[in-house]
Amino acid sequence: MEADAPGCGGEGGSPRGEECRAAPPGAVSNGSDAESGEELVELRVIWNKNKYDVKFRLDSTGADLKQKIHSLTGLPPAMQKVMFKGLLPEEKTLREIKVTNGAKIMVVGSTINDVLAVNTPKDAAQQEGKAEESKKEPLCRQKQHRKVLDKGKPDDVMPSIKGVQEHLPAVPLSGMYNKSGGKVRLTFKLEQDQLWIGTKGEKC
Repeated sequence: MEADAPGCGGEGGSPRGEECRAAPPGAVSNGSDAESGEELVELRVIWNKNKYDVKFRLDSTGADLKQKIHSLTGLPPAMQKVMFKGLLPEEKTLREIKVTNGAKIMVVGSTINDVLAVNTPKDAAQQEGKAEESKKEPLCRQKQHRKVLDKGKPDDVMPSIKGVQEHLPAVPLSGMYNKSGGKVRLTFKLEQDQLWIGTKGEKC
């Protein structure tokens, strides 16, 4: 003998003796939250090639859904673009925008860690470049410059006063060596905005 379903016939049955009809097997609804009695909808959230199957309250807003996505992905709501038949409105409920079971919710955005990871290689490359520069041998120790420095001061070097600024001279500046150790002089052609470099025996 089959037991009666609660509230159907027998003891404690319907006081009016109405016929009890069980729901047909396999019948599916959106479901509900057993504690709050709120209707739920099953969603598939897709972000960055990751898929998340979640049940969410149908009367929750788009802003609530963004908070849920944050808990799933770590993506802050402010950095999310949530798509369902266009950009998901934050102020409307899922029911209002007609979200149904099995709906696909597309999410676009990058986490703060992703953003930092993109910027870090560039910063690291700059630091490596600076490190390489600091490892370079100082000019005064490089062979090419050392050769000139070893010759000592030219005999016709022009004196100067440290910390004093002077106008560019109208006469050539002498007392300098080129990289080969030969004497050179500089002439500033102010009227032509030119700088002439002359070697010994040449006229500027």
